[in-house]
Amino acid sequence: MIVKPKIRGFICITSHPDGCAANVQEQIDYVKSKGPVEGGPKNVLVIGSSTGYGLASRIVPAFSSGANTLGLFFEKPGTEKRTGTAGWYNTAAFEKAAAAEGLFAKSLNGDAFSHEAKSKAIDIIKNEMGPIDLVVYSLASPVRKDPDTGEAHRSVLKTTGGEYTNKNLNTDKGEIEEVTIGPATQEEIDNTIKVMGGEDWELWMNALDEAGVLADGVKTVSYSYIGPELTWPIYTDGTIGMAKKDLETVCERLDSKLRDKYNGSAYVSVNKALVTQASSAIPVVPLYISILYKEMKAKGLHEGCIEQIQRLFADRLYSEEIPLDENSRIRIDDWEMRDDIQEAVAKSWDTISNENLANLADFDGYQEEFLKLFGFGVDGVNYDAETDPETSPPSIT
Repeated sequence: MIVKPKIRGFICITSHPDGCAANVQEQIDYVKSKGPVEGGPKNVLVIGSSTGYGLASRIVPAFSSGANTLGLFFEKPGTEKRTGTAGWYNTAAFEKAAAAEGLFAKSLNGDAFSHEAKSKAIDIIKNEMGPIDLVVYSLASPVRKDPDTGEAHRSVLKTTGGEYTNKNLNTDKGEIEEVTIGPATQEEIDNTIKVMGGEDWELWMNALDEAGVLADGVKTVSYSYIGPELTWPIYTDGTIGMAKKDLETVCERLDSKLRDKYNGSAYVSVNKALVTQASSAIPVVPLYISILYKEMKAKGLHEGCIEQIQRLFADRLYSEEIPLDENSRIRIDDWEMRDDIQEAVAKSWDTISNENLANLADFDGYQEEFLKLFGFGVDGVNYDAETDPETSPPSIT
């Protein structure tokens, strides 16, 4: 099959097996170029491991610390007639590269919110890995089925106050337009917290604890975002932000429990704004990211997911002393939030229009990164050649 990108809204409905493999290899090569992470983890569980920050969180410990990894995700395999999802092909490439270096890598495909997924993961850890010394929670889903009641909860991207109107980048048209986001009901806020808050992270950690598969000194980390004030109404102060506040409350509880029982620790890491499948769906954010990319690239500060997570492991999680902010969070959004960067972004935001979009924002870079998520536009890949859409991870369960 010859595969070309087909974009609908903020998603690409095709993905390229060879392009995804080349993208994963680029990330592996970057991690290797940075050298080993001293004192890094040896047995790692990544919940939400197939794309973006979660994929990077599997690549970094494997290829900087020789870690065994177990990844969980919900992805679709390819068939003779249609491609699978990018995360499916990313995982196939990761597992192949890990096997070539003698690293244990196994994957579970299914509903990570379910009791069944937790049980399967624990069985693998007990029988094939040994105690886990790092748990990364990087799950991004718009819907969560409660494992006890079976009720499906759906998250929303809304404010928690009144209507919010601001500039937005229509990525289909490459044009700036106004967008208005309405307020959420209390039920919508509660559902968003149920999906995107810390409840499932805590359920995972409790299940692993009760099963006796956590190592002494275990660390766990979940990812968050804060961003500049211009995005706060839709993000930090919006429904997503309410969920992230819940995540921080859960983190505090987990940290206390892990310190008492395992001499361990729990962290929320505030990461940089990047083009991911999740961020592409949030109004206002694509325009902000496009301007941000322009400014950070000009100053040599731009990072993608793999650079961010390599720095998280090397300079934060496994450094002698982990620097935290006043709310006990790890901050690897520090370069994004530098005063000079944010002042430049704010100045461009005030004056940006369709006429000067190309000068004030890196929309081309945004589009390139978006397509790369699905394996397109990767150097060295022949997109006119046949590829096998039925490529699969060898250890998929």
